[in-house]
Amino acid sequence: MPAVSKGDGMRGLAVFISDIRNCKSKEAEIKRINKELANIRSKFKGDKALDGYSKKKYVCKLLFIFLLGHDIDFGHMEAVNLLSSNRYTEKQIGYLFISVLVNSNSELIRLINNAVKNDLASRNPSFMGLALHCIANVGSREMAEAFAADVPRILVAGDTMDSVKQSAALCLLRLYRTSPDLVPMGDWTSRVVHLLNDQHLGVVTAATSLITTLAQKNPEEFKTSVSLAVSRLSRIVTSASTDLQDYTYYFVPAPWLSVKLLRLLQCYPPPEDPAVRGRLTECLETILNKAQEPPKSKKVQHSNAKNAVLFEAISLIIHHDSEPNLLVRACNQLGQFLQHRETNLRYLALESMCTLASSEFSHEAVKTHIETVINALKTERDVSVRQRAVDLLYAMCDRSNAQQIVAEMLSYLETADYSIREEIVLKVAILAEKYAVDYTWYVDTILNLIRIAGDYVSEEVWYRVIQIVINRDDVQGYAAKTVFEALQAPACHENLVKVGGYILGEFGNLIAGDPRSSPLIQFDLLHSKFHLCGAPTRALLLSTYIKFVNLFPEVKTTIQDVLRSDSQLRNADVELQQRAVEYLRLSTVASTDILATVLEEMPPFPERESSILAKLKKKKGPSTVTDLEEAKRERGSDINGGPEPAPAGTSAASTPSPSADLLGLGAAPPVPAGPPPSSGGLLVDVFSDSPSAVAPLAPGSEDNFARFVCKNNGVLFENQLLQIGLKSEFRQNLGRMFIFYGNKTSTQFLHFTPTLICSDDLQASLSLQTKPVDPTVDGGAQVQQAVNIECVSDFAEAPVLNIQFRYGGTFQNVSVKLPITLNKFFQPTEMASQDFFQRWKQLSSPQQEVQSIFRAKHPMDTEITKAKIIGFGSALLEEVDPNPANFVGAGIIHTKTTQIGCLLRLEPNLQAQMYRLTLRTSKESVSQRLCELLSEQF
Repeated sequence: MPAVSKGDGMRGLAVFISDIRNCKSKEAEIKRINKELANIRSKFKGDKALDGYSKKKYVCKLLFIFLLGHDIDFGHMEAVNLLSSNRYTEKQIGYLFISVLVNSNSELIRLINNAVKNDLASRNPSFMGLALHCIANVGSREMAEAFAADVPRILVAGDTMDSVKQSAALCLLRLYRTSPDLVPMGDWTSRVVHLLNDQHLGVVTAATSLITTLAQKNPEEFKTSVSLAVSRLSRIVTSASTDLQDYTYYFVPAPWLSVKLLRLLQCYPPPEDPAVRGRLTECLETILNKAQEPPKSKKVQHSNAKNAVLFEAISLIIHHDSEPNLLVRACNQLGQFLQHRETNLRYLALESMCTLASSEFSHEAVKTHIETVINALKTERDVSVRQRAVDLLYAMCDRSNAQQIVAEMLSYLETADYSIREEIVLKVAILAEKYAVDYTWYVDTILNLIRIAGDYVSEEVWYRVIQIVINRDDVQGYAAKTVFEALQAPACHENLVKVGGYILGEFGNLIAGDPRSSPLIQFDLLHSKFHLCGAPTRALLLSTYIKFVNLFPEVKTTIQDVLRSDSQLRNADVELQQRAVEYLRLSTVASTDILATVLEEMPPFPERESSILAKLKKKKGPSTVTDLEEAKRERGSDINGGPEPAPAGTSAASTPSPSADLLGLGAAPPVPAGPPPSSGGLLVDVFSDSPSAVAPLAPGSEDNFARFVCKNNGVLFENQLLQIGLKSEFRQNLGRMFIFYGNKTSTQFLHFTPTLICSDDLQASLSLQTKPVDPTVDGGAQVQQAVNIECVSDFAEAPVLNIQFRYGGTFQNVSVKLPITLNKFFQPTEMASQDFFQRWKQLSSPQQEVQSIFRAKHPMDTEITKAKIIGFGSALLEEVDPNPANFVGAGIIHTKTTQIGCLLRLEPNLQAQMYRLTLRTSKESVSQRLCELLSEQF
């Protein structure tokens, strides 16, 4: 930008500003401003034509008055006239005035557009820069309509100067954000990507911001930017701070550009090209290594810039979720920040570790920091950091540490900030249910929760404990005894009275044999709380009393006296009065048999999604497509670890078999075996909303399918419209899979129909049952579909998931392979060395062994190999093979009809970069299929 010469100084403006500052009162200021406005108005209306300097000075004064908060209703035309000046300083003031004071509805917009167009065509870089800044600052739809085609042309022109390219990129970004429908995608899109290779880092930085925003909406258009971004990032992170002197910030080379490049890469999955992927991995490793180096400066700016790059690199590692080594290293690096003296770093570390905890590769590494996180929960002064600590404890919880984490969260709840108590209550309730091996612990936990934070225990929480107690015979007596003891406290929360009333009304007979909890004592205890409760609780207690009439005939008279009292029969509350009258009449006229029938125990509740989990999701905000990445890895084989808590132990009558009951396989209608048949003849099919033709498999479907052989959660498919995520768990021959469909656009999907397609052979071997999904998916929303799975016998194929819907009037048809493979029904088996080789020799016939020798497709890393074998489903047996470099595993494939033992041995040859994989099972087809699946992983 040209320097302002001494002759351009505006003495009149300086004097005016000085006068304003010297005013002693508001009235004096207004008087001085009105005097100046009158003077400026007379000058503009005078007969004498003003020169450019005078116009500039008066327009500046008007601008200053406006910035002081006073309305300006004249001078706009003079500012527009300044745009046609050939002097930079006059043109600059004109653009500044317009950018601040002219709105999009102004009648002057056409004159302004003409002046801007002239400056864009002038090829004077200073004038072009002013014009581009004005377009971006106004940013109106009218500006976008006028210049959306011109700005991209300037951006990619070969003779455009670097400073103008920077301004053009940022101007186009502004127009795209305000009016994306007016920015045309054309030939310039492929050329703008190559700006990432520009020699001027300022241009690269501006272009990266633009490409990142464009790629989020049009990923296919800008896919080529991935390799260029990796190349540029590699050059930055491997450079010394002296190599990029103009863009080095406190010894950190180009930190803002590095952050933007890392953010751009998060718009795409990991690169498919091995060379690009390897180079990116090197970049990320270098960034992690630099974080371990001693700081080159003690100034906070150095550490801020360094950490900004580090956290964005960790975000990319988490987004890709494909490199176990990097994920574990990222977790360890974040662990160091958990005890950092800087509060912001501790907050960011906790937030990032919450996401890391959802990865199968880094979950165990995150768990090693549990003591540090618990300490943060107790000692942090900042409530936002404590809330992130609660989120991380929730994310890292599994069966091995559930009781410890729940106990710590309950302990913290007593002193927690009121703003986060309700959320903690919901999380404790969910964890206690999800990981309850012993349901007596679950009952104790929920009652303790009500005692500590009863005001924050929503109806969903105590409803849920009632459902679970009713559905589990083994815990009903304990629950009755525990709530009876809890109600003896002098002060009980009303929610505890509700739970106690409901449970004693159903199962009080289970503890009535103890003289300390006789029927009359139970009734007296509940009735002592009656007058302290609100109307809804009193209504529930009246229902408990009538239940007692059926359970305990000896207290019938006492209860009838209570129901007959004036306080009940003449109660001002209509609901209470009606219940008292009806229950009294029922207890008087009904025979014992009728009472027993009317007041029998509640039947088990049907299985459904936990209302607590639904409430937590609602509290956290509406679901988005990014929620697919938050699917938590479930560990442990007990069904309580399922992705959605569900009441256990439904009655045998509602399920086809005891094994099916574990996952509620009888609760859903059978899956369609093929595409929906058309309802009419050929003409009807042509105009049908849901054509029955199934699309071929989407590009990349096979690669994504292979990635899921050794993991259960992640993104299965993604294009510019739709994202499909999976979260699944398996136990023996049963499984449950949740499929998440995310609408990435702002337009509704209509007639949304997902269908599972199985061949005849596969239908005989694999039983799939689905629940229907909503046929309309709103823009930016996500719907989920549950699939219950039962392995009847071994199988080699995989079902195909076909999704058909209408988007913007266009029919869309997508097919992907659903990763339900035979190894998902593996149960790991630990074996000693002697037992392993004894069994190995027993499976020595040719039809029981399958062997494959193949070249390594990925780097031969020991830790990654171990993780993949464990993820495959077998137990990894240490110190069994005489050669410590070999890997051996054992497990059992569970089907409904049989169990098939399996032993595997993987022998790597680092020099030749080859593997030999040997599998021995009691069934040839199983050996063959497992060998095919596992060999593709290395």
